Amino acid sequence: MNTGTDVGLGKVSVSPVTIEVREAAASYQWVTSNGSSRTDHPVLVFLHGWGGSSRYWRSTAEALADTYDCLLYDWRGFGKSAIVAESVASDYALQAYADDLASLLSQLGVDRVSVIAHSLGTSIAPYFITQWSGTVERAVMTCGGVFKFDALAYSLFYRVGQVIVGIRPRWFYDLPGMDWFVMQRFVHRMIPRSDRAEFIADYLSCQPAAALGVLLDVAQSKTCLELVENIKQIEIPVLMISGQKDKIIPPLLGKNAARLNDQISHQVLKNVGHLPMLEDPDVFQAVVRSFLGKHS
Repeated sequence: MNTGTDVGLGKVSVSPVTIEVREAAASYQWVTSNGSSRTDHPVLVFLHGWGGSSRYWRSTAEALADTYDCLLYDWRGFGKSAIVAESVASDYALQAYADDLASLLSQLGVDRVSVIAHSLGTSIAPYFITQWSGTVERAVMTCGGVFKFDALAYSLFYRVGQVIVGIRPRWFYDLPGMDWFVMQRFVHRMIPRSDRAEFIADYLSCQPAAALGVLLDVAQSKTCLELVENIKQIEIPVLMISGQKDKIIPPLLGKNAARLNDQISHQVLKNVGHLPMLEDPDVFQAVVRSFLGKHS
């Protein structure tokens, strides 16, 4: 177990720690305003997207650590979190990931949180929010939305995912300029090279069982209906943030989600794609801070 600290610019992040969560090794990290792992600040938990890890949330967490104890967490099979030793498909369903989060918070002794989620995380978060309604105070959903289920389109979506996960030659992504080429699909404003390298490294290291398992669950009509119902049942303030130029989850899908519940407000950030926290961090952080402060 690693409990070291990295110090910089008044923010201290305790190095990632691994504990067992529902029979899998889970990696989490605190980013706080001083040298301890926790302060008396409220807790803000960061949820990452498919193929990524919590580390692309690091700069946002550091910016908000003056007000929140920020908890960065890798979903099972992504980042530094392991998969279940003898896993079945249900281990990687949205519901299972929500259960993982609840178990982690229970072990850490955290009984009240706010949530900031991105992409896949915005589909898992409604399960967690509705089933543990007394735990969550408010939520920010970044680059999420509601899709209309289409059996043919979702079947194709899963098959493409199988190809993408099955064929990941590392040498291909090491070719000069390949990081810039790949990231064009995700961003409108190109992000720094170091962020591009981390994003691709996380994608290359994610476990096939998790990457394909969650895609299979998302591609089910039952899951689409459950997600809609969970969004309708949310009883806390939610800000849905969309990137104006997002090619992965266009703003219309975020707007569709906001229409389901009066508690959800929708805001489109101009000239950013699927990673607004990295493309325009100053604006993104200001919007998040304003929302969280308004509803605290």
